[in-house]
Amino acid sequence: MKALVLGASGATGTLVVKQLLKRKTPTRILVRKTAVLPKEISEDPLVETVTGNINELDQAEMDQLVQNCNIIISCLGHNISFKGMFGQPRYLVLDAIRSVCERARKNTDKRVKIILMSTTGYTNALLREKNSIGERVVNVLLMLLLPPHRDNIKAANYLINEIGTQDENIEWVAVRPDTLVDDDLESSYEVFESPVRSPIFNAGKTSRINVSHFMAELATDNNLWEKWLFKTPVVYNK
Repeated sequence: MKALVLGASGATGTLVVKQLLKRKTPTRILVRKTAVLPKEISEDPLVETVTGNINELDQAEMDQLVQNCNIIISCLGHNISFKGMFGQPRYLVLDAIRSVCERARKNTDKRVKIILMSTTGYTNALLREKNSIGERVVNVLLMLLLPPHRDNIKAANYLINEIGTQDENIEWVAVRPDTLVDDDLESSYEVFESPVRSPIFNAGKTSRINVSHFMAELATDNNLWEKWLFKTPVVYNK
């Protein structure tokens, strides 16, 4: 078992890497050249660090990045700045997920698990999830005015509608945390098939460390993986 973590230097990605290391999982990480990693990650012998921007890698570099990895976890997100929100690349998450899936399909000797960190702002139509009129209005505005939200929606749609459940080489789970908060310690959390509260008008909280725990458990616990395979679980702090 070897994991690849995209967005490994981000607030949630760093925690995912730590969780994988707790489980003694060899982990390859992709980080920007300017990224500063905690020593417990940068000096761990189980960690292989690759520097670069996911949207700037050529085909050969992408092939090498995913080589021998049967778990790929995306914690990619746009920087909270004007350039990060409205500049290029507009489809950072979608393009990265599409690219790793295309490469995973070349590895006909094994199945690859894809874990995408998504959002409760995503409505899974296959589960017949419905939004109120107010939620639909806000979602349309977000899709039009907020490129990162549109990117996240398209990335989840790619897994659900284009990869689907019958691909011979790819399995996937899209994890939907609600409003992300920073807590120092893991706490009790609940996982549901669909949102149990409005992500817009009655949002809950999900600590990053709890999301990272759940994603690492998905990656390493086969029973949990089978439970949520091809689903979009929603995670809330209790």
